[in-house]
Amino acid sequence: MVILVLNCGSSSLKYQLLDMKNEEVYDLLAKGLVERIGMEVGCVKHQATGKEKLVKEMPIADHTVGIQAVLDALLDKEYGVLTTLEDIEAVGHRVVHGAEEFVCSQLITDKVINQIEKCVDLAPLHNPANLLGIKAVTAVLPSVPQVGVFDTAFHQTMPKKAFLYGLPYEYYENNGVRRYGFHGTSHKFVSQKGAKFAGLDLNYSKIITCHLGNGSSVAAVVNGKSIDTSMGFTPLEGLIMGTRCGNLDPDVVTYLQEKEGLSAAEMSQVLNKKSGFIGLSQVSSDARDLNDAANEGNAGAKLTLKKLTYDITKYIGAYAAVMNGVDLIVFTGGIGENNSRLRRRICENLTYLGVKFDYDANVVRGEDTIISLPDSKVKVALITTNEELMIARDTMEIVQNEE
Repeated sequence: MVILVLNCGSSSLKYQLLDMKNEEVYDLLAKGLVERIGMEVGCVKHQATGKEKLVKEMPIADHTVGIQAVLDALLDKEYGVLTTLEDIEAVGHRVVHGAEEFVCSQLITDKVINQIEKCVDLAPLHNPANLLGIKAVTAVLPSVPQVGVFDTAFHQTMPKKAFLYGLPYEYYENNGVRRYGFHGTSHKFVSQKGAKFAGLDLNYSKIITCHLGNGSSVAAVVNGKSIDTSMGFTPLEGLIMGTRCGNLDPDVVTYLQEKEGLSAAEMSQVLNKKSGFIGLSQVSSDARDLNDAANEGNAGAKLTLKKLTYDITKYIGAYAAVMNGVDLIVFTGGIGENNSRLRRRICENLTYLGVKFDYDANVVRGEDTIISLPDSKVKVALITTNEELMIARDTMEIVQNEE
């Protein structure tokens, strides 16, 4: 089944075209990125497997034009991989927020679209863009089935004691204020892949997954189901991130608003866009830049990386406690897969759990690897994530079941 996977942002869209033979066997036919949607000059970057890369600047007024540009690139005689659009059998969309409405991926219908629209208040930066992508595909490929794969769905197995905040209960009942968690597609993918790679039975396992990138989260996964995760009502809670502050005493918000004369919108901008790595280090929001600066002796960069290491270590300890043990710890995401020093420093603080670290194996970057010694009580692994593949798998399963 040939599946187009779309991840639509407010002014960009990422895509992959996969030929799914079955859940495990597939070919990546092409991938790319459409940038600067809605701006005067947009850009399409397209790479078909085994062919030259296409980079094309053009006006991209909206997501419908962007989707059409993707389809044109896929059909291009020199750079494309398709002879006709009828070759696309399904489209899978990443949808950030499904609230409590969606506990699994869904075939897109008018009813599902209405429910996604109801979740816009919970993800105002993401869900509108996801909806634009769905509607754009409907306009261009009206007869092709579409599937929504929700970031929040994997975490809907959390118990109330994990997802509720200590607020008056009516705020949950009336306004949906609770922990939702994010990066669910990645946490689900690497927990399944990691268990298999480490020789564990997923259905009888305790796994901690660390998705570490510009946005980061940790999840506790028992027998294949999420029981807790570090992100909360929004992707702001939890670890310190590229531009997001992570955990914070809520009274800091009102204190700074009063002291600095900030509106709610201005305060949100500080917490989401001016904090985290960039705010604390005063260097960069990119962990690679922080590593370079730390190597050159920059105190702010060193402190920020130490805090990130500390926060991750603390979450691993907390989740090992609530699960009453852990069989496997997984590192994934741009930072998790490529920063060997971070992995080493975290694992050196986990000897009390029975972790025996393999320093030689840990030098690897971006390749599935066991980085604990054979006699380690707890296995530790670097597992590369592939959210697009997870979306394609869910899309294939749902569409085939509908046929």
